[in-house]
Amino acid sequence: MPTFSYRALQANGKIAEGVIDAPGRPDALRQIEILGLRPVNVSESASAKKKGAAAAKGFSFKFESKKVSGKELENFTRLLSSLLAAGVPLSRALTILCKEASSTAARAKWKEINGLVVDGLSLADAMARSPETFPRVYVAMVEAGEAGGFLDVVLAQIAEFQQREKELKSKVLTAALYPCILLFLAIGVVILLLTFFIPKFQGIFDNMHSQLPLLTQVIIAVSHTVRSYGIFVAGGLFIIGFMVRTWFVSEKGKRVWEGLILKSPLVGPLIAQFAMARFCRMLGTLIGAGVPLVYGLNVARRSIGNQILVDAVSQSIERVQQGGRLGQSLADAKYLFPSSVLEMVSVAEESGRLDVELIRIATVTENDLDRNLKTAVAFAEPLLLFLIAGFIGTIFIGMLLPVLTMSSNIK
Repeated sequence: MPTFSYRALQANGKIAEGVIDAPGRPDALRQIEILGLRPVNVSESASAKKKGAAAAKGFSFKFESKKVSGKELENFTRLLSSLLAAGVPLSRALTILCKEASSTAARAKWKEINGLVVDGLSLADAMARSPETFPRVYVAMVEAGEAGGFLDVVLAQIAEFQQREKELKSKVLTAALYPCILLFLAIGVVILLLTFFIPKFQGIFDNMHSQLPLLTQVIIAVSHTVRSYGIFVAGGLFIIGFMVRTWFVSEKGKRVWEGLILKSPLVGPLIAQFAMARFCRMLGTLIGAGVPLVYGLNVARRSIGNQILVDAVSQSIERVQQGGRLGQSLADAKYLFPSSVLEMVSVAEESGRLDVELIRIATVTENDLDRNLKTAVAFAEPLLLFLIAGFIGTIFIGMLLPVLTMSSNIK
């Protein structure tokens, strides 16, 4: 049975260390919690790993990224929340997390944050100096937790939010993977046909000494362009793509692109659902942690991602600041909130259960989004296959038309 070494918090906030035998890591965690301890770090002991290390002795290959991963940030957030909830001072908690970091990049970043906090900065201000690690929404929530005196609660909520966000993004990426693979395969097949298949026919057509059909002429011309000037065409497409991307990154281009995406019949509703789920979960989490409504709205607005939807919510926030009800104020964000959701928000606001209802709406929306993604993928797959088959079929027909015409003339 494997042996696990652990470091855990006692009830008085002190660190306890020891070893425990368990079939696996989850069982070790349960045994430590039964002892009345809060696990900080649990790892399989070196003796249990000796056999595997000996097997890989001749292959010492190690690569570490210089960037803190999302998983490391989630672990940092969850452990810092546990340490603060147990009464451990912030600086000491950060020192513990520096020692327990699983990578060099994370250890250096937590040490940097700890140094800034020791120098007198607040945790939020220290994190704000590393935007590549801590998103703006993350920093805003930490700032709210520090101001309200419930930093441990907010950190626990952030960790939970990060986990759900990761699950939701994973579903979106998984749904888009197969159509993307089909698209790349189709591009590869078309390039293969244009560069290898069509030139085989071109010699036959030259010996026919007859007028070729227009479709065949176009296909041969495209094939000749790809073979003769393929590098220049690829370079030109790359430059055009770079210019278009640069324009889309700009403020004006981004708004135009996001507006087109929202108005598209298939992708637009999915983007709006995804944004609404993030907004509702973030706002419900903040209100449940005791953050004032207006401040929570300003923080949750940053989690939406789509600038047009952010602008719509910004107008709603101004109405709330002027004393308006949340449900009525959000009515103008028609792309984001259906009338049924606005009605539920209004009722929850009147009954004082706004935080619970927002999180429930987010959960229902995420489940609905999962179903809609599966439906969209089920629709996209045959559509892509049809377009691919039609495109490749057109090339084959264009190549066979002269042969069929010649056979007809012979008869």
